[in-house]
Amino acid sequence: MEGPGPARERGKKPTECIPWASKSEAIVFWSVQRTLRTGSRPPPTKLARLIRMFTGIVQARGRVVSVTANPFGRRLVVDVQGWNPPHGPAARGDSICVSGVCLTVVETASATLGFDVVAETLARTTAGQWQPGTMVNLEPALTPSTPLGGHFMQGHVDGIGQVAEVYRGADECRMTVTPLNCAESPSSGGPGQGHEAFPDLMELIVPKGSIAIDGVSLTVASVGRSDFQVALIPVTLEVTTLGAARPGDRVNLETDIISRTAVHWLRRQRLGESNVSLETLRAAGFIEG
Repeated sequence: MEGPGPARERGKKPTECIPWASKSEAIVFWSVQRTLRTGSRPPPTKLARLIRMFTGIVQARGRVVSVTANPFGRRLVVDVQGWNPPHGPAARGDSICVSGVCLTVVETASATLGFDVVAETLARTTAGQWQPGTMVNLEPALTPSTPLGGHFMQGHVDGIGQVAEVYRGADECRMTVTPLNCAESPSSGGPGQGHEAFPDLMELIVPKGSIAIDGVSLTVASVGRSDFQVALIPVTLEVTTLGAARPGDRVNLETDIISRTAVHWLRRQRLGESNVSLETLRAAGFIEG
């Protein structure tokens, strides 16, 4: 039985124990602390209740049937092509990971789901380029009965990548992706259009670590100076949109939440923006003595 500990007092939320962190950062730090102290990981479903999460195990492909402007950005309607999530049909208010982007269902029909996509999402993800006919990957949010087959994902895209190469050999398929600086508005040519490699995103990508490409959980096979490579197994090529990926295509990238949290904290330390000290870490239970 886990004791209350110096930081994780009973009844307190992770954000109350680690006030300097965002909600997701606090929960990740608490999870790591719990693992180090007890040798056991918190149940995935417990984390899923605290943060809306996905696993990167795509369940189906959908086809965009319409994209219309609205006051907030665009209304996206997707033909789910007979997809029926294991926990039941998607309902208004449900979160769905659509090619790596967490979107909320705002309308349902017999064969389609509708989503409102805000301007920020359109500017920073490939959703700004989706048109009728675009194929997308679909995954519902975690539930208490969902197997954790991939890795923790939030559906918060870190950046856009460009497929540099797709190698299809007799015994393997490998894809090389170059992260792009997508922090531009659609008026400047759209996300990921003609930008240089984005080195900051490469800091978050580690060999043998996890990464989500268009919502697909993958293992990083190798990391270069400005690109990285993943291996694609036959079932991934068959079930997801990555089977049709070609050089020059843009894809959504979400890095591993633990790597992202650690790098964010180190950056703040380097810039002198963090008030975290050894005393803070000691009080939070991360170090002893």
